[in-house]
Amino acid sequence: MFSLSRRNLLAGAAGGVIAVAADGSRAVFAQGTTAAPKRGGTLTATWGGLEPQSLFVPPGGGSSPYFTSTKVHERLLRLNNDLAFEPVLALDVTPAEDFRSYTIKLRPGVVWHDGKPFTADDVVFSALSYWKPISAGVALKALSHAEAVDPTTVRLTFDAAVPDFFLKSILAGKSGLVIARHLYEGRDILTNPANNAPVGTGPFKVKEWVRGSHVEFVRNERYWDPQLPYLDRLVIRWWRDPASRSAAFEAGQLDIGVFNPTPAPDIKRLGATGRFTSTTKGYDNSAWVSTIEFNSRRDIVKRAEVRRAINHAIDRSFIAETIFFGLAKPAAGPIPSSNALFFNKNVPAYAFDVKKAGQLLDAAGLPVRNGSRFRLTVVAAGWFEENVKLGQYVKQALEDIDIAVDLAIPDRATSLKRIYADYDYDIALSNNSGAVELVPQWTQFVTTDGILKGAAFRNANGYSNPRVDEIVARLSVEIDPAKRVALAHELQTVLATDLPWTSLVEIESVTVARSDVRGHSQFADFMGESWGNVWLDR
Repeated sequence: MFSLSRRNLLAGAAGGVIAVAADGSRAVFAQGTTAAPKRGGTLTATWGGLEPQSLFVPPGGGSSPYFTSTKVHERLLRLNNDLAFEPVLALDVTPAEDFRSYTIKLRPGVVWHDGKPFTADDVVFSALSYWKPISAGVALKALSHAEAVDPTTVRLTFDAAVPDFFLKSILAGKSGLVIARHLYEGRDILTNPANNAPVGTGPFKVKEWVRGSHVEFVRNERYWDPQLPYLDRLVIRWWRDPASRSAAFEAGQLDIGVFNPTPAPDIKRLGATGRFTSTTKGYDNSAWVSTIEFNSRRDIVKRAEVRRAINHAIDRSFIAETIFFGLAKPAAGPIPSSNALFFNKNVPAYAFDVKKAGQLLDAAGLPVRNGSRFRLTVVAAGWFEENVKLGQYVKQALEDIDIAVDLAIPDRATSLKRIYADYDYDIALSNNSGAVELVPQWTQFVTTDGILKGAAFRNANGYSNPRVDEIVARLSVEIDPAKRVALAHELQTVLATDLPWTSLVEIESVTVARSDVRGHSQFADFMGESWGNVWLDR
């Protein structure tokens, strides 16, 4: 039985109206109608980036493998657009009075895509062998024990009190995907062949990955929610540039694209045709930023005074207005201002001031000699077209303060290697998306435990500050909300002072879809949801 309430009614641009049952299952109705969703059809989707290195990358690997893996792997919980937790594989997550243990009641009758039963043993294995050592890291440092009380009950035990919102955020977040014990136990999780053909509990099963083109998913006929998925097939296809995605929309080859799939001017143009809609919903728990990070292993940029000078030389307003066509705004610190829970507006700021940047470098004992102060290698990561333009701009900005620049704009694979495996850069221009909860998605760029050679979108800069590590560790176990906010504010102040890694601009994320695509953008991280609710009104 479904119930409609004020909280459960979510209307989005072409998204429809949602009725949510107590067990988390949903019925989605067309906007302005009471018609039931239509079943069948094939949806072709894309995102504003490139093909992943693997369909599932256990340590994270960036948004591209996250996009593909979450159509197969599921989490225990998810966040809706009201930032309220909803059940997925877990029906209930209950803390003990002292918050040192949590009891998780699992959904019964769930099976993996290969027919094996999903049980508490899978969650125990995921918690101890995957989440703690690989995906969540320091966020679950206090986790001391996990046990299967019975086939549908798990108890997690911690060495210290763990905040309810914090733990649930991990279980609903990027690091909380549940993996199959029978496929991963006794094998290297990072190199398991299953990562290229994931087997999960989600509404879609992998049928075929055609490298360089697309991955095809088909309906999971034994999905735990018998209503879902509505689609017969989901195809995620990759185009190399935003203009090609615009052309694909207009040619009828593409139905939906997440995270700014087309050039910014095309979003308005496509909408004017009446055939397409756009929305910024579905990103409340996935804020996107453009970032700059400094390699602490390199003699010049390991100095905080140099990093501060360089930040003064960069015009964030120019980046937002010119490179991102106004679909961004200058960042005011390492954490986005959209994070209403933890954002600290009172951190050191670095206003655009070329003269001051030069003065700071002079004071640091780095005057101009023979035409330049020093030479730096800048790598603009090849994830997005905007990074190409950003690299060219930053090169010019540094040359304006007499820094010689060797600019590299490698493809995705080479960018991953240079930044995260070889540490072959002085400055890296990249991107990040993170949840409202800071640990681990934001903090893993700056904590010592985030340094994992070869692991993408973690601490490649080598920054290691015991005070930062201590703050993050305390954030993971502090249950007083006010004290957690104070710790988060202190963390941002330290990072905005040291500047090992920080945000340049906050990017406004947009989803573009054909007007007959329904049921999308309902969740706080729509890109990373299973898409079982999406349907075609054709």
